[in-house]
Parts: sequence; C-alpha cells; structure tokens
Amino acid sequence: MVLQKIIQLWKIKDLRNKIVYIFGMLVIFRIAAHIPVPGVDVSALKDFFAGNQFLGLLNIFSGGGMENFSVVALGVAPYITASIIFQLLVMIIPKLEEMQREGEAGQRKINQWTRMLTIPLAIMQSYAMIALLRQSQLQIIPELDIYKLITTITTVTAGTIFLMWIGELITEKKIGNGISILIFVGIVVRIPEILRNTMATFDPEQLISLLVFAAIAVITIVGVVIINEGQRNIPISYARRVRGMKMYGGVDTHLPLRVNQAGVIPIIFAISIVLFPPMVAQFFLRANSQIIVKAAEFVIAVFENQVFYGVFYFLLVFGFTYFYTAVIFHPDRIAENLQKQGGFIPGIRPGNHTANYLQQTSTRILLAGALFLGLIAVLPLVVRAFSGSASLVIGGTSILIVVSVVIEIVQQVQSQLTMRDYEGL
Repeated sequence: MVLQKIIQLWKIKDLRNKIVYIFGMLVIFRIAAHIPVPGVDVSALKDFFAGNQFLGLLNIFSGGGMENFSVVALGVAPYITASIIFQLLVMIIPKLEEMQREGEAGQRKINQWTRMLTIPLAIMQSYAMIALLRQSQLQIIPELDIYKLITTITTVTAGTIFLMWIGELITEKKIGNGISILIFVGIVVRIPEILRNTMATFDPEQLISLLVFAAIAVITIVGVVIINEGQRNIPISYARRVRGMKMYGGVDTHLPLRVNQAGVIPIIFAISIVLFPPMVAQFFLRANSQIIVKAAEFVIAVFENQVFYGVFYFLLVFGFTYFYTAVIFHPDRIAENLQKQGGFIPGIRPGNHTANYLQQTSTRILLAGALFLGLIAVLPLVVRAFSGSASLVIGGTSILIVVSVVIEIVQQVQSQLTMRDYEGL
C-alpha cells in the first residue's frame, strides 16, 4: 500500500517537481550548515557542546548548525521566537486579534511583522552566543575587534534570514511546514553519526542495553503517534430549518478536540526558560565581585543538578501546555459560531453553557497531553539515570518533532493525492 502511494506520487509530475525542489532546498541548507564562521575552533566548539546539555537542546532547534558555529548557526530559532511573541500579542492586543480574524490579508501582515522582528532577535542572539563562547576556557573564538564582531553578527543574522526564506519557499509547495522540515532534517542527519559511533564502540556486553534503547525508542514513537492523533469527538447537531419548499440542516456531526493541541510549542517555551538562567550566569563567571561569581556558580550548579533540572523542566512543560492551549483554543468563539449556524451539543444549552462545557472537556483531555509532553521532555534524563550511559540517550523531544513532521507531511501528501483523484473524476 505504501509502495503504491509512493509510485503514484512519483508519477504525478507536479508533485514530483515539488519533492525534487524541496530536496534541493534541503541540500542547500545542509551545505550552509557545514560552512563555519571564519576564526572558530570547531573541535573545541564540539567539546563545549558535548559537555553542555542546555546548548545541546538549543542545537536541536538550530537544525544542527550551532555545534560547528556555521553561517546558519542560529538556525530558525529567532524566527520561532518571533512567531511565539506574536501569537502571545494576538491574545493581548485587540487590534492584532481583529487583524487575525480578517483572514489571509491580516495573516500576511502579521507574518510580515514576524519576519521584521526576526532580524533584531537574530542580532541579539548571535551577539549573546559569541559572548558566551568567548567566556569558555576552550578558546573557541579569538578576541574580535569591532569590525570582525559586526561582520560575524551580520553573517549569522543573514544565515537566519536565509533559512527563514528557504522555509517559506518549502511551505509554499504545501508538502509540510518549511520551518518544521528544516528542524526535522537537522535532527535526522545526526542519526548516521550516532549509529557510526555506536558501531565503533560496540561491546557484546552492551547488546541488552542496545535492545532496551531500541524498545524505548519504538514505544516512544508509538506513544507520540497515539497522542498526536488522539482526539475527543464532541457530538454536534444542527436544527432543521425550512425555507420555502426546501429543508436545511438536520445534520449530526462532531467537533474534534485534540489531546495535544499545543504540539511541540510548550517544550520550546520550557527550553527557553530553562536555558536563560545558566546562560546569563555564564557571563558573570569572570566578574570582579566574588559575590556575583559565587551567585553565578550557584545558579549553574543548581541547573546542572539532574533532579532539580528534570522536575523544573517537567513542571514548565506541563504548565506551558495549558497556557498555550488557552492561547489558541477559544471555546467562547466556537460556541458563538455554533449558535449562529444553528448548531448545538445535545443536552447542553447554546451560548455560555456550551463554552463552559467545551472548556471543561478540553481541560480534562489536556491532562493526558500535558503529562505526556512532560514525560517526553525528561525522557533522556530518566534513561540516563537508569542506564548510566549518555551516548545512547533517547531524545524524546527529537522523536516528538520527527514523528509530528512525518505525520504532517503524510497528511498533506495524502490530501493532494485525494484532490487529484477528484479532479480525475
């Protein structure tokens, strides 16, 4: 069945051209990710990333370009941050909320402002990254004069804008979200290196551990699919209406409420919060005041504590899942639209009663989604605690992103194939 779909997909010239085009864009992205910024000690940088779990998380969302400080070192992280900021502003500022309701025209304006905000965010993040690397004892980046500093920041910022442009070009082909695909590729290309390192250091005594890791990976993938596709169907009925000689309505359908409405966004929020204190503390390790140095060392030590880090990270993901769902899910609007269209939930009064019912139902369903996202986020820590090995730790966040992107691509490809089947009829 899958092979038939692939053959059918390849036979359609339009879809085949889109796939080749996207593949070409991804090749360009990977070439850019291997062009380091001049003057950077790449081997020292990799050692620095290997010993810092926080930067390892951030490297996921840069598409893997940060670990060698390439021209696209920041990846699409500034664009994601700008998108999150505007999603929050839409909820706070009524004018932006009205603009979003305008449809495609309003969304274009918000997208344009998001792109503009990406530039200053990329400049700030690139400077912060350079300052952080210069604080390291490994001499990753040499002393930079003002000209070289501006040149490096401009190069890295331009790399982010370049990736943002590539992502939007991929999105236009309607085979998955371009930004998500870039992150997906940055994760997948690391798999061969992991397998190669595993084979190079293979010990027959590790066979049981390898099988356990493989079983955990399979169970995690199955769990991600179940949670991503899981939904609660709320029954909706439409009243019969007679106009002239015709009857309208009288249809029974359902309103799907997804278990995981927030996707991977809560994990991104949580990573940003978890990364911030230790990264800021790094800047004060060489301060003149011993009190400030001691405070910075205390903050870093606290966040390096696996128990504190795991509990704090879990609670952040759990809380942000509810927070972000509240941002994107509006039961009052749904209840209002249902009432205008003559729809109602059997046994529930229209209006506020319907909105309250949807809110309560969503809150109960979301408990499973929030717990799952929290467990996925701390899965590497749990596996490391029980196995004592850090080389084969399963990245729950990476698996969540990969599976989510694959599901989205499959759904969009399936919809395009179905659309062409109808055109044939």
